[in-house]
Amino acid sequence: MQNQSNNIPSGNVQNSISSNEALFLLNRDVSANQLQTYRSNNEPILMTSLSGMPIGDKVYSLTAGSRGPILLQDTCLLDELGQFNEEKTPERCSYAKGSGAFGFFQCTTDIGSTITRAHFLDTRNKQTPIAMRFSRFRSELGSSDTIRDVRGMAIKFYTDCGNFDLICNHLPVFFIRDPILYPSLVHSQKRNPVTNLFDYDAYWDFLTLRPETTHCLILLYSHRGIPNGYRYMNGYSVNTYKFISRDDEISYVRFHVKSNQGISSIDPTKALVLAGLDSDYATRDLYNTICINKELPSWTVCIQQMNEQEMKNSLFDPFDTTKIWPKTYYPLIALGTVILNRLPTNHFSEIEQLAFSPANLVPGIELSLDKMLQARVFAYSDAQRYRLGKNYAQLPVNRPLNPMANNCRNGYMCLNNQNGAPNYFPNSFHGATTSYRFKESIYSVEGNVARYECSNDNDEFSQAKTFYRQILSPDERINLARNLAKSLTLTQQFICKRALENFSNVDQDLVNDIQHFLNLQRPTTMEDSNIQTDLERKI
Repeated sequence: MQNQSNNIPSGNVQNSISSNEALFLLNRDVSANQLQTYRSNNEPILMTSLSGMPIGDKVYSLTAGSRGPILLQDTCLLDELGQFNEEKTPERCSYAKGSGAFGFFQCTTDIGSTITRAHFLDTRNKQTPIAMRFSRFRSELGSSDTIRDVRGMAIKFYTDCGNFDLICNHLPVFFIRDPILYPSLVHSQKRNPVTNLFDYDAYWDFLTLRPETTHCLILLYSHRGIPNGYRYMNGYSVNTYKFISRDDEISYVRFHVKSNQGISSIDPTKALVLAGLDSDYATRDLYNTICINKELPSWTVCIQQMNEQEMKNSLFDPFDTTKIWPKTYYPLIALGTVILNRLPTNHFSEIEQLAFSPANLVPGIELSLDKMLQARVFAYSDAQRYRLGKNYAQLPVNRPLNPMANNCRNGYMCLNNQNGAPNYFPNSFHGATTSYRFKESIYSVEGNVARYECSNDNDEFSQAKTFYRQILSPDERINLARNLAKSLTLTQQFICKRALENFSNVDQDLVNDIQHFLNLQRPTTMEDSNIQTDLERKI
């Protein structure tokens, strides 16, 4: 039966609700009321097909008789099933589960105009629209938000000279510094291809065979490893970028995105409880906070800066992603504030299709000699082409504010073929042209072609040692050892032994504490010390 006044099926419920229902909605979680909010703000509309044809019946399939076969001419059914089959795009290989929001960046200083040509940093109080996505490194779609893991924080700045993508982690260092190891790192932290289960042997085997992972491991298994939602964590570029000033002066920077809410972590026991009770804890917290609109989440964007001479004289490799830049020598310089004030209108179209790549730079910000950064320039863009198609940059959420003008044409889902402009360069017909003002900076390179160790020093442990001895309190050191032991107890003893050898380079007290907690959690009579890898036998 249909409502004749507006030709809308009577299955749509009325907008009016009782006082008891209103009280129930008022006391309920804000995110749980999304459908009710939509109903309150919208009138029912007539359903249509993909081509816009009004639909008369969406409950029954078209058949030959009440018990007859379904007809191939039922385009309504065919479209419904066909569209359903292809609703999902491939999930990201890493940082798969994410949530996000939109807002703006406001420049709060004039210093930006002296150190970089980037327009969005050149004027105090200048605002730039941004999109922000939060995620977890080894997450899968549907996994818990409260597992101990590296969190991702990516910001897309929609500037007047194109999009600038700043991709950060919540820890200031990463596990590795050579990109050739990245696929193996991810494989070791994902499901075992045979058992389809997380494999602690693979996880710890890879990490302990690469001592440079120690610094990141110490940070990850400290109290910083489980942030209390996305609002209460910092972001660090980890990679080193190059700033070019208007006078062509070069400096090197690392970005810090500091939470104005402060830093807060979740106790591991509470995190396990939340993983079972509310696996979307961080997602829900971000959504509700912005929806309520009382205390909008914000972060201060800062940089550490190093000039060319400091880079050459540095006692550590400034491009090593397993090391921090000490703030004593390279203090933070605040550039502006990021504020989130709008939720996505649809998660898939605005967050799942939100595509980031370090290749997205603007004049005044360039790539450095950071090997991880250089490899990510290809890997991220290539991953988006695989996930979303070659024209992913034309999707509304990825499209820059300034008009795109280039020689790229056609392909699946092409939304902008540039109105008949020439698709070659150079040309004589007013096609896209170039400007010398935006040429990249000049720099020299030399050396023999070979496979080199990424870092120019062999110091894998001093910064981890400093963090353990000077930053962590006595109680935090005990908790670090307990957290490591809980994970190491699930791997074989020869791998555990290798881990303890690495940690002994940080502090023997750490090893003693880990061993103490291991003795409480696993028997000590198991003998598998003869199990060795080929690499260990050679050593």
